[in-house]
Amino acid sequence: MRRALPFLGAVLAVVALGAQQPPGQIRPRPAEGRQPEFPPPNIREYKPKSLLVTPQHPVPKAKYPVVDIHSHQPTPISAAEYDRVMKGMEDNNLRILVNLSGGSGSQLRRGVEALRASRYKDRMVLFANVNFRDVGAGFGAKAAAQLEADIKAGATGLKIFKDLGMFDTKRDGSRLKVDDPELDPVWDVCGRMNVPVLIHIAEPPAFFDPLDFNNERWLELALYPDRRHQTGVRFETLMTERNNMVKRHPNTKFILAHFGWHANDLARAGKLLDENPNVYYDVAAVLYDFGRQPRASHEFFIKYQDRILFGKDSYQPDEYPYYWRVFETNDEYFDYYRDYHAFWKLYGIGLPDPVLKKLYYQNALKLTPGLSKAGFPQ
Repeated sequence: MRRALPFLGAVLAVVALGAQQPPGQIRPRPAEGRQPEFPPPNIREYKPKSLLVTPQHPVPKAKYPVVDIHSHQPTPISAAEYDRVMKGMEDNNLRILVNLSGGSGSQLRRGVEALRASRYKDRMVLFANVNFRDVGAGFGAKAAAQLEADIKAGATGLKIFKDLGMFDTKRDGSRLKVDDPELDPVWDVCGRMNVPVLIHIAEPPAFFDPLDFNNERWLELALYPDRRHQTGVRFETLMTERNNMVKRHPNTKFILAHFGWHANDLARAGKLLDENPNVYYDVAAVLYDFGRQPRASHEFFIKYQDRILFGKDSYQPDEYPYYWRVFETNDEYFDYYRDYHAFWKLYGIGLPDPVLKKLYYQNALKLTPGLSKAGFPQ
C-alpha cells in the first residue's frame, strides 16, 4: 500500500495539471511557462496571415433576387438618398428593402407618400413603430388603434426595437416587461390584420457576461461601452418574457431579429421553432455564428427552410457579398468583415437552390402580404 502512494500522488498531480490547461490542451506543452522574446502585440495588432491555400469563390451578387427584411433607412427618404441606396441594391441583387424605421402617424404617412412618389415603385416598404414610453392603464388600446391606422396608411408590418424589455419603463418607473399584458392589444392587431412583427429582444448573450478575457466579444464591448448589459435585467429573463408573449399570441407572426440571439445554440433555436409555429428568424448580423459551424448550420437551414428570412440590418452594400458567399458556397476559412465581432474565419454552408430561394425571397413574400411579387422568379 505504501508503494502505491507515490504513484497515486503522481497521477493526482497530472490530473490537477490537466485540469488547469487551456481548453483543448490535455497536458503541459514544451512552451508552458516561457515568455516571448519580443513584446507581444495587442489584440488589434496581431493579424496573422494564413498560409492555407483553398479554392476561393467570392460571390459579388446574390444568385436570386433578395428581400432584405431588416434594414434601416431615413423616413421619409429623399430622392438623392434613395438613389444611393438603390445603387447598392442593384449591385447585390436586392429586389426589396424593408425599412424597419418607418415611425408612426404623420412621419409614417410622409414616408409612404415619398416611396409612392419615387421612381423605384415597390422596391422599399415601411414597417411601423410603437413608442413604449409612459406605459400605463389604457396604453395598449391606444397604441393598437394608432398601429391599425398606420397599417391602413401603408405600413406592411411592425418593428419592435431592443429598448423593450431592457430600457423602456412604465409610468410608475418600473421596467416594462416584454410580456406585459398591457401590450397585448398591439400584438393582437397585427394578428388580426395579418402583418408580421419583427421584434428585437435583448442582445448577444456575451453582452450580458463579465467583461473579462474569456468573453469572445471583449474587444467590441471594450470599444462600445453602451453595448454592455452586465447590470439590471439578465439575458435569460428577457428570453423567458419574449417566449411567454409569443406563446400567448399564436395567431400573430413573430420574426425574431438576429435569429433570436440563438444562432450560437442551434439546438435551442430549433426547439423554439418546434414549440411555436408562429415564430420565424431573420439572419441579420449573426453571420459569424453560421460561418463557424457550417455543417450544423447547413442542416438547420435545410430542416427549417420555411422559417428563416434574409436580413442584414446595417446597410453597407460592400458587406452583403459575405452573406452570399456563406450561403451559396462551400468555401473554407475566409475572413469575416468586422473583426471586433468575430476573430475566427468563416466557412460556406452551401445551401441548395430551393432553400436559397426560400431564404432570399419566398418566405418573406409569404409572410408579408404587402410586398410586391414583381421581379421574382415564379
